[in-house]
Amino acid sequence: MESKIVVIGSSNTDMVIKADHFPLPGETLLGGEFLMTPGGKGANQAVAAARLGGQVTFITKVGQDIFGQQAQQHFRQEGIDSRFVLQDHNFASGVALITVDKKGENTIVVASGANGALTLRDVQNAEAELDACSFVLLQLEIPMPTVIGTTELANKKGKKVIINPAPATVLPDSLLQDLYLLTPNRTETETITGISITNLPSAQKAAEVLIGKGVQNVIITLGSEGALVATNGYSKLIPAKQVVPVDTTAAGDVFNGAIAVALSEGASLEEAALFASKAAAISVTRLGAQASAPYRKEISTSI
Repeated sequence: MESKIVVIGSSNTDMVIKADHFPLPGETLLGGEFLMTPGGKGANQAVAAARLGGQVTFITKVGQDIFGQQAQQHFRQEGIDSRFVLQDHNFASGVALITVDKKGENTIVVASGANGALTLRDVQNAEAELDACSFVLLQLEIPMPTVIGTTELANKKGKKVIINPAPATVLPDSLLQDLYLLTPNRTETETITGISITNLPSAQKAAEVLIGKGVQNVIITLGSEGALVATNGYSKLIPAKQVVPVDTTAAGDVFNGAIAVALSEGASLEEAALFASKAAAISVTRLGAQASAPYRKEISTSI
C-alpha cells in the first residue's frame, strides 16, 4: 500500500547547452541545442516520484520572480502537493547552467538563490505533512543545518529518512546515525568515507564503513555498472540496464525518486533498486532534468 513521501530540497531552473566537448578555460564554444527546463535536485526527485505514482509533498523555497512562478505552476501540473513551495523576499530563484557533451556527460554550475534560505522553521511549518508521511527524502542543495534539523525531527516522529548526499560533502557521524538509507554515487562515497571506488570490492568496503557509522542501509550508485545494495553483513550488486546515454543530468535524481516510491509501496531494498535502475536508464536517453523523468506506465507496473 502506498504511503506519503515528503521531499525537501532545492528547486532550480536549468539552462542546458549541448556541445561537442566541455570548454577549456578562456575558450568560447559554439554549442548546439539549448533547453531551459525545471531542475534542482529536490524538484527533480519530487517530480520523478510523482510521475512514478508517488503521493508527494514538496518543501522548497523559490524567489518572487518568473522562474519561481513557473516552478509553482509546474509542480501543480505534475500532481505534487505544492502548498509548501515558499517564496523568499530577498533571493532570486535558483539557477543552474549545464553543459552536455556529445557523450552525454555534463558539467553544472549552480546559483542557489532562495534554496540557501530554506530553514528548519520552514520545514517545521509543514509538520503535519511529516506526521502523515512514511518517508522523508533529502539532498544537499539546501543548508546543512536544515538537513540535520529535519533529519532529527523526522527521526523523533519515527519516519524513515533517505538522504541523497549530493553535491558531495563530508557528513557528520551524528547525521549518518539517523538515516534509514544513504544513496551516494562514487564521488560522494569517496568524499564521505575516504575510500576511492575503483571496483566492486572497494564499493563494498565503503558501504561497510557507512553502515559501521550507523547508517541502516546503503545503496551506492555505480552508473552503468549498476547499484550496490548493502545492509549490515549483506550486499548485492543490482545490474543497470544498458542504454546509449543522451544526457545523464538527472539520472541520480530519478533513481532516488523511484527508490522512495518503491519503498513507500512496500518493496524490499533490492526490488526498489531494480525499479529505480529501470527508471534511471530511461531518463539518460532523454535531454533535460525533470523532462527526462519517466512515467510509471513506461516501466513494468510490478516492482
